[in-house]
Amino acid sequence: MIKHLFVVCGLLVPCLFSSQVQASDGGWFSTLTGNMGETWREPQHYDLYVPAITWHARFAYDKEKTDNYNERPWGAGFGVSRWDEKGNWHGLYLMAFKDSFNKWEPIGGYGWEATWRPVSADSRFHVGLGYTLGVTARDNWNYIPIPVVLPLASVGYGPATFQMTYIPGTYNNGNVWFAWLRFQF
Repeated sequence: MIKHLFVVCGLLVPCLFSSQVQASDGGWFSTLTGNMGETWREPQHYDLYVPAITWHARFAYDKEKTDNYNERPWGAGFGVSRWDEKGNWHGLYLMAFKDSFNKWEPIGGYGWEATWRPVSADSRFHVGLGYTLGVTARDNWNYIPIPVVLPLASVGYGPATFQMTYIPGTYNNGNVWFAWLRFQF
């Protein structure tokens, strides 16, 4: 598993330290790598991630499977983040948690959310929608690195955010709602 994390880091680090990549160069890839690099080089916050719940969509699973799955993903993570000039959130993170089979699953990547502050009287309340790009590895797949592109949604107040994603899938595979708490320092 450690060997695979080094592979992941080897793929992400060039993007993070590249000062040559600027969003002004044009194109979505330049914008993405520019945002990742800026978040790494100039973080505004350090983040603690605390996995909260993993829920397997009951309509997509046999009951005997869900009865045996772990839905309490104990673990933790750490990251860096920033808010851009538009008020959108950017974050880089590493997290490890207990998966459905109660085995450790690491995940690391970049997340972005368009953020709104719908209560004009209190700018600390925020909601967000976006995506995460990253790499995970699972015991049941021999810890082979697996790229992920998943949606993100969140609701937060001040430095505390409840953030979540949905992992799509087929019958008895995937179709999982995964959520965690993110605390900014």
